[in-house]
Amino acid sequence: MAYKILKTQRFGQVEVLTISRPESLNALNSDFFSELIDYLDYIITDEPFRVLVITGEGKAFAAGADIAEMSKLGPEGARRFSEKGQQTFLMIEELHIPVIAAVNGYALGGGCELAMACDIRIASEKALFGQPEVNLGLVPGYAGTQRLSRLIGLGNALRWILSGQSFDAAEAKRVGLVSSVSEPDKLMADVLELAGKLASRGPKAIKAAKYLLRKGIDMEFQKALDMEKDAFAELFEDEGIEGMKAFLEKRKPSWESQF
Repeated sequence: MAYKILKTQRFGQVEVLTISRPESLNALNSDFFSELIDYLDYIITDEPFRVLVITGEGKAFAAGADIAEMSKLGPEGARRFSEKGQQTFLMIEELHIPVIAAVNGYALGGGCELAMACDIRIASEKALFGQPEVNLGLVPGYAGTQRLSRLIGLGNALRWILSGQSFDAAEAKRVGLVSSVSEPDKLMADVLELAGKLASRGPKAIKAAKYLLRKGIDMEFQKALDMEKDAFAELFEDEGIEGMKAFLEKRKPSWESQF
């Protein structure tokens, strides 16, 4: 697949997807969303690897939606622009495989919303987060008002969104938006180390665990327990048997033999 904005690089069972519009700090425009939707459709259809890493080229992860493009929209065009971003980021959230955001620089507006759609966020010490839309007389449009409060709590989300301020990686870690902070030159090494660990785990178990966590958080507790019980039992049909057998035999499990 050849794209103008997206670049890919494979490391075993891990793929790194890089947003490459460094001249605009990787601002998210319609072409970006079209390419990303095509790429996600490919992953959903083939599942060619076990972990996806998303990062940005240059000084930014993604510095927000493309304001030059947005400024030409009327209300109906803005609604479609918002809906496209929401649906695309929901595709990321609903991927069966883990998605890690390697936040190397600015993650503002739509860039912060993209990072929030990922399962795990690891940030460079130079990363900067924020939802500055109110500074433009706007609100976040790619589910930022909904995901941020779920990730860092309502009080913190209100402070972030209503102030329109930017926050450094240390603050993002303090409120729970990012899992860890890395030195800038070690960010990708740290992310790939984690991604490699995730890729080595039982792939069916990883898919099931992600689904349980994502879906269960908004469910009634007993229903979520029932869902967990069913998923636990299903893994005893193949992958769980191999994993426990490998543990008892003191060897690495052979997940590929289960497919």
